Amino acid sequence: MKLVCISDTHSLHREIPHIPDGDVLIHAGDSLGQGTLENIEELNVWLGSLPHRHKIVIAGNHDWAFQDEPEQARALLTHAIYLQDSGVEIEGMRFWGSPWTPTFMHWAFMLDRGKPLRDAWGLIPDNTDVLITHGPPQGVGDTSCIGGSNVGCRDLLDRIDELRLKAHIFGHIHEGYGSYQRDDTTLINASTCTERYEPTNLPVIFELG
Repeated sequence: MKLVCISDTHSLHREIPHIPDGDVLIHAGDSLGQGTLENIEELNVWLGSLPHRHKIVIAGNHDWAFQDEPEQARALLTHAIYLQDSGVEIEGMRFWGSPWTPTFMHWAFMLDRGKPLRDAWGLIPDNTDVLITHGPPQGVGDTSCIGGSNVGCRDLLDRIDELRLKAHIFGHIHEGYGSYQRDDTTLINASTCTERYEPTNLPVIFELG
């Protein structure tokens, strides 16, 4: 199964130079620019033009409509599977998606570090094959250009170590783009936009065996 992973497109998806075909297109959040229902409508048209047999989308901290107008937002996304603390099985592989990131200023889908985030990660089923979160785990693709600090979630890292994931897909920290390895798990920061919000990072391909 070929996964094509993108994230943090911020409504600039039509400027991505090339999106390879594959079995599952995964968008790990921040798909929207202003976070509006109109953004979702336009995103949905674009998703419908892509050839991938399956498409999975989760929300990120810029994706306000999915938080503030959830029923309308989900109804507009007809060309993808939307996951929010929920999962889907595709061809025997179990995917789980979650939008939460540690509280920073006043963005969408934020939870405080500690128990609130631990509770969210505790919902991830033990038999998950591919985890999709918007934010990174601590120490993996999470170094922010603001102060050069690791801003990922320690509790998410601890939960990953409890699981037997084949892959963990995320974004949020644009400058952390790339693939990483932790024991047998491949971790992918699929941020499409650079720290300058230029959608030039290539989609990341992962062959899920």
